[in-house]
Amino acid sequence: MAEIGQKARKAATALALASTKQKDAALLAAAMCVRANIDDILNANAEDVADALKNGLAPSMIDRLTLDPQRVEAIAKALEEIAALPDPVGSMITEWDRPNGLHIERVRVPLGVVGIIYESRPNVTADAGALCLKAGNAAVLRGGSEASRSNKAIHDALVEGILASNLPEASIQLVPVTDRGAVGEMLKGLGGNLDVIVPRGGKSLVARVQEEARVPVFAHLEGVCHVYVDGEADLDMARNIVLNAKLRRTGICGAAETLLVDEACAATHLQPLVAALIAEGCEVRGDEAAQKADPKVKPASEEDWYTEYLDAIIAVRVVKGVGGAIAHIAQYGSNHTDCIVTGNQKTADRFFAEVDSAILLHNASTQFADGGEFGMGAEIGIATGKFHARGPVGVEQLTSFKYLVRGSGQVRP
Repeated sequence: MAEIGQKARKAATALALASTKQKDAALLAAAMCVRANIDDILNANAEDVADALKNGLAPSMIDRLTLDPQRVEAIAKALEEIAALPDPVGSMITEWDRPNGLHIERVRVPLGVVGIIYESRPNVTADAGALCLKAGNAAVLRGGSEASRSNKAIHDALVEGILASNLPEASIQLVPVTDRGAVGEMLKGLGGNLDVIVPRGGKSLVARVQEEARVPVFAHLEGVCHVYVDGEADLDMARNIVLNAKLRRTGICGAAETLLVDEACAATHLQPLVAALIAEGCEVRGDEAAQKADPKVKPASEEDWYTEYLDAIIAVRVVKGVGGAIAHIAQYGSNHTDCIVTGNQKTADRFFAEVDSAILLHNASTQFADGGEFGMGAEIGIATGKFHARGPVGVEQLTSFKYLVRGSGQVRP
């Protein structure tokens, strides 16, 4: 592991000076290699999935793990989209002049070496590696054992593209072991060579990283995402948004876990929304009002309001207006992603102003909480902290900045 850190630091030095053209060429070549090696990637993934099924991996994790031709093509397209993004390195954030004639510029620079610890999702191998490279950073990837073959097959394709563009092979490294000891070494910083860690995985992994890491962490612990249907919400719109937010893909962090319904529209909206969820195979756990709306609704416990199900289960509660929704989210939410459905702009503005989450949506599904959907090409993860990065972590969030001060002989009195 020490050697991996040393190689990464050396690669980061070269990447910080690499041209946009060179970095983009590597990403485009990697996309071509992913397509060319699709059979190897799918065969490796089939073996991983077979083992995961045999070992009883949760359905949500199986969904994250599984690749098909469309998902492999999406990986290749994401590499191309990242290549097409503006290069943040060296870009000027702002500039100003001082009365003494000094000209000061704040410009973006790479973070250095980024460690990514993740589970189940082999697409993270490509997304994280590519975003780091575009931002001039070296990446050290440690995937979970359940996706080890898939990760290696994708990483092999990335390395082909990197070498074709004469960038260091260590620009994107895949840790060759999947034991917990490797995670521990990364959390210690790989001998001072790691500048930031991004965990993508279950609550236990993220909690361990946040508790033990000796370097900065970009992460979210849970995605307890809410959809609040306001009294002035269109029912058809609300139904479509709720079904998509909960059921499009239940295993992603942007999936809705709690539905809040304004008491002002409960008489007209609650029963149709609950019935629609149940009709689509979703288990509903609700408060007394939700239980009265449909006999199939199970009683919700206090724990349900805190739960990230990552499954076809949702908690439903009736609240007193937008104030009640805001209070509920403040108590039970995880500062990840929350949505309001309403036709009243002032109500939406209040929701946006008072809900303290990284991503807020008005009349749109929570499943848009994704860097690719934000036009970032992809994301390395979602951050819910308030320092440096918040929300989808893309190429800009993988940079820091430095000040360039230009003078003409000034000295300080």
